Amino acid sequence: MIKSIGPKKLKTSVFISGNGSNLKSLIRFSKTKGSPINIIFVISNNKKAKGLFFSKKKNIETKTYSFKKSNIAEIRILKDLRKRRVNLICLAGFMKILSKNFIKRFKGKIINIHPSLLPKYKGLNTHERVIYNKEKYSGCTVHLVNSKLDSGKIIMQKKVKLRKNENSKKLAKRILKEEHILYPKAIRKLVSNL
Repeated sequence: MIKSIGPKKLKTSVFISGNGSNLKSLIRFSKTKGSPINIIFVISNNKKAKGLFFSKKKNIETKTYSFKKSNIAEIRILKDLRKRRVNLICLAGFMKILSKNFIKRFKGKIINIHPSLLPKYKGLNTHERVIYNKEKYSGCTVHLVNSKLDSGKIIMQKKVKLRKNENSKKLAKRILKEEHILYPKAIRKLVSNL
């Protein structure tokens, strides 16, 4: 598991593909008193990801990797993470699936946030599927990453009650707000249990 040496913060890398709204909330969290993480490196597979511009504004190092050959991308990423002594990876809307080999190198040190109450609704289009199936509740989950999609050990979840005639856009917006609260809480819990 992750070792946090005394009051030292965990050197953290956040992986993104898009707007980076969870990244923004994690950066805010990392600056709060007593936060266990220090975000030192933001990685993306998309050079147009809005989250990259935000990270640069906050003077956090960023790097984009082409995933045309994902095995080569992963070798480069691993090398760069080792060089920076990163000891926690937070996936925040990262739209690439990491290989078993990559996950093995960071076993127990990669976490992800997913917009459903896992184990239900793994993968994409969660909100549409939740509404289509007339679920009463949805929510979000922070979990450890293993080699199976959205199947790692659950760290924390937040339940959200569906509203009458709610569409997927409105539901996504409400759940995203909860994600911003849940992700930092789950990181605190994970680190305190080490």
